[in-house]
Amino acid sequence: MLARATALSYSQAINQGLVQAMEMDASVLLMGQLVDYKPGVFNTTSGLVEKFGRNRVLDFPVAEGAMTSAAIGAAITGMRPVLVHHRLDFMLYSLDAITNWLSLWRFKSDNKSNLPVVIRAIVGKGWGQGPQHSKSLHAWFSHLPGVKVAIPATAFDAKGLLLESIFGEDPVIIIEHRSLFDFTNPVPEIPYRVRFGSACVRKNGSDVTLVAMGYMVPIALRAAAKLKREGIDVEVVDPRTLAPLDRDTICTSVLKTGRLVVADPGWRSFGAAAEIITSVVEVVGNKLHSAPVRITLPDSHTPMSMALEDHYYPSEADFCDAVAKAFYSK
Repeated sequence: MLARATALSYSQAINQGLVQAMEMDASVLLMGQLVDYKPGVFNTTSGLVEKFGRNRVLDFPVAEGAMTSAAIGAAITGMRPVLVHHRLDFMLYSLDAITNWLSLWRFKSDNKSNLPVVIRAIVGKGWGQGPQHSKSLHAWFSHLPGVKVAIPATAFDAKGLLLESIFGEDPVIIIEHRSLFDFTNPVPEIPYRVRFGSACVRKNGSDVTLVAMGYMVPIALRAAAKLKREGIDVEVVDPRTLAPLDRDTICTSVLKTGRLVVADPGWRSFGAAAEIITSVVEVVGNKLHSAPVRITLPDSHTPMSMALEDHYYPSEADFCDAVAKAFYSK
């Protein structure tokens, strides 16, 4: 029998996943700034302190390095902490704990010990966030061995990847885009897990493969619908996780279409788009009908002006232009 599904927003799906994980396993803790406040962290942690108490929902002062180190310590003792960083930018204060301890732990213990720490890293996109509140550093963390990285684009994946992370045995960083928190889609009411390294083909197509990540997935789907009316059939592939990356699904799609566009919500140089394109070229090689195209943020910090943001972030029109370039180029 199919599981019953309810329409939930991205933030509601995260909240439901946290409730179910904490109900299933008393070792699951929630940690972070303001996680015990009534509104919760963008509504994702609402009601949890009332349900599970302050021994399992732990508020922290503004000390990112300390709270990340505390999560590592809790994991060493057998707990399964979920740590919330409101801003990925300020999570960088804990870079030493993540790079020199969290990622290395299993390796240094010869696979005898592990740290199942889940870090929810929230990214502000738009609304005049400026250069210190808008950095999506998924490529940085995907470059680091020993850490898994997820970038869910739907409410379904936000819950499923969260539960997979909590009950896995590896440290995970989940990149959550605030612009997605109100997006709604059907989410099973029961607990379920979305596996890492398993991409999702959001739309089948035959002319161009468009790989899109995070908040760029909805834009890609809108652009694909528009291009379909113009005679270009776009296949939209959502990797869902970057470390590990499902190269097989992406390459299979490109072998079918012969063309590749990658939409990466990060800076252009040395980013996830470059890695995906390289992975495809290494496999597909001279079977490509045209050169791959990247849709990325420019190699610049985010402007504070909301008017300038409109030029900084790629638009649906930019997606259409990039796909058309790949389709019509020889």
